[in-house]
Amino acid sequence: MPLTALAEKIGVSTTTIEKNIKKLKEKDLLERKGPAKGGQWVIKNS
Repeated sequence: MPLTALAEKIGVSTTTIEKNIKKLKEKDLLERKGPAKGGQWVIKNS
């Protein structure tokens, strides 16, 4: 789901989504699978 669609669905800005993705990456909880266009964020298993 694109950031814009996700932001609209949950009622926040795309900037908020981007900030939260950054925080989750810093905590090593998210990883990117695939290319920048067409890829997806995946929650890592602990």
